[in-house]
Amino acid sequence: MAKVRRVPGVRLVLSFLARALALIALIGTGAHYLPSQFAAWPFVPEVVSLTPWYALAALIALVLSLLSRRWFTSLLALACLYVGVSWQLPFFSDEHTLPKDALAAGAAEQPIKDDYAARVMTANVFRGHADAATIVQVVRDNRVEVLALQETTDDFVKRLEKAGIKDYLPYSKVSSADGKYGNGLWSLTPLGSPARDDVDSSASQMPAGTVTFGQDRDIRFVSVHTTSPSPGSWQQWKRSLDELSNMKSHVYTRYVFLGDFNATYDHAPFRDFLGNRFSDAARYSGHGFTFTWPMDRPGIPPFAGIDHIVVDRGIQSGQLKTLSIPGSDHRALVGTIWVGESGR
Repeated sequence: MAKVRRVPGVRLVLSFLARALALIALIGTGAHYLPSQFAAWPFVPEVVSLTPWYALAALIALVLSLLSRRWFTSLLALACLYVGVSWQLPFFSDEHTLPKDALAAGAAEQPIKDDYAARVMTANVFRGHADAATIVQVVRDNRVEVLALQETTDDFVKRLEKAGIKDYLPYSKVSSADGKYGNGLWSLTPLGSPARDDVDSSASQMPAGTVTFGQDRDIRFVSVHTTSPSPGSWQQWKRSLDELSNMKSHVYTRYVFLGDFNATYDHAPFRDFLGNRFSDAARYSGHGFTFTWPMDRPGIPPFAGIDHIVVDRGIQSGQLKTLSIPGSDHRALVGTIWVGESGR
């Protein structure tokens, strides 16, 4: 502290950095509280996608402001830090844990077809450029029973089949709105009532199929891919999430949504989709952050969790992890779901 006071130039630099970071933290921390009607304002989706990192900016601003004796900036940074940490804390809570039967099924050497648990996986294959053999290996090693892929191509599906996906997941449904890029579902057991698009989405066709757990639990799986919030597409991005939100009105079907939502939990339209019915598996299980994007930028680690496993009310989830897939700009997300009675 004394050295900072004797070197005015250093103190001035620290003060400037503290104020700049505090301002960034203030804007970023507050952005995710914007109601959905403002979520598609230019660059707001991009700002909100960095929400977890504003707490780090606030922490640095707090340290620098204390060193430069900028007390108002210190208070502002402390407030942003408190709000940011409080907002993200549920991602690290272990309030919900999977039942023992689900944990045992997840640790089994081979998938069990007639139980109430399943390992599920989602991955964006980046316009078919992802390595198909790696995906099949991940499916095998993690005993995946339901797989959702986004941005598939006909050539990629052929490579996936050549790599042996049908040896593990013989049932599938793939659809494409433009005949070029599509989405797909693969399953260990038959997909009942397969559909090209359960969502009637303006973003992409989102194929679906029903998987029966045990003898009496039917769960509808949907492979999700919404519009990316790139410049000029912000309104369409929000529209695609709002269309997904309409699925809450289907009260007689239980869903699991797997895919690239192009939104984090911090985005209001995504939280609107969840409502009080659906749950984000990472937040529900207290797994922590599941940053899945981007994966193709040298020197930049994934910093946004835009791929999700979303489960319906009464379905439990856990054992999440992300995995690298060569050729893809996303990490894959793998987890366990349990559709049986709680606490068993």
